[in-house]
Order: sequence, then structure tokens, then C-alpha cells
Amino acid sequence: MTEDDRIDAVLNEVGPRLRRVRRDRGATLAELSAATGISVSTLSRLESGQRRPSLELLLPLARAHQVPLDELVGAPPVGDPRVKARPIVRHGRTMYPLTRKPGGLQAYKVIQEKPYASPEPRVHEGYEWLYVLSGTLRLHLGGREVVLTAGEAAEFDTRVPHWFGPAGDGPVEFLSLFGPQGERMHVRARPEKSH
Repeated sequence: MTEDDRIDAVLNEVGPRLRRVRRDRGATLAELSAATGISVSTLSRLESGQRRPSLELLLPLARAHQVPLDELVGAPPVGDPRVKARPIVRHGRTMYPLTRKPGGLQAYKVIQEKPYASPEPRVHEGYEWLYVLSGTLRLHLGGREVVLTAGEAAEFDTRVPHWFGPAGDGPVEFLSLFGPQGERMHVRARPEKSH
């Protein structure tokens, strides 16, 4: 079945669904016409399938019947929203993907058990945002070192040499969001207080 066939099948069911909703509510075509401003003949043709439904016709009908538009067109149920990607294990890090689509903004929950022997800063295109869930995270960024604790966030341009990992002997758990160059996250870490 082609996409056009699927669309036609959905649209062919709209007329009978409109008639059923109207009758369930005990309304006549004349009453519905008065409530929507759509002529009785147009409503009759819609219900019989002789007129193709459009948003201009369906929106006032959904409003008059006080039902979501989805109910009138028989939209398929929303799919399972859960992300069921497998964890990725690299260099002592376990990364759980939190987004499904490749490209664009990516999100991961990351758990790192032990630190690397020595930090090796890297650079690449993009922008990254980190949020520590538990443990402490050591961030090397452009020659500066910062230690983040649970509840703290950091954001940075990934073209600046950077490295991050556990600050102590215990594991660190954090969220990592990164995207292509130019995409910036809107949550910012608190600025340092001057003493």
C-alpha cells in the first residue's frame, strides 16, 4: 500500500466517523450547520464521502462536537515514546542514548566508573552541555580545570580543547547533550561568584 493509498483510506473513514459523532450527540445536520456555519448540503456530502474533508471544514466540526481533531480523522495512536537504544561502552564509559534520530541534537546519560590515566583534551565541531547527576566530574577546558558536583551544569564550544571524567575514585553519572556547530543549549551554569 502506497502512502497515497493510506491517506485515501484514512480520508474515506472520516465521513462515517462524522455521521457517527453527530448522531451520538443527537444533533441534526441543520443544528450542526447553525453551530459551524457550514451548509447542510456540504455536511451531508462530507458524511456520505462525496466531499473530501479539509481542515477548514474539520476544525469547526471538532470545535462544535468538542472533540479533538484526531478523533474525527481517526489518527493512528501515538507510538511508544520510549527510547530503547542499546548502551554504548567506550573507554570505560557507558553511554545510554536518550534520543532516537541520528544527526542534530544528541542526548546521552553517561556513567564512567574510573578516570583515565591522564586527560587527553580533544577538539571537534559542535557545542556540548553537561549536567552531573551523581558523583563529581572533572572538566578540562582550554587549559582550565573545573570540578562539577551533582546538580551543576557546564556548557562549552567543543572547538576548545576539552576532556571530562570522574574527579575521584568513584563513578560519575551525568547527562551529555551535544549538537552541530551553532546549536546552543539554553540552560547555563551559574557564573562563579567573585570574592
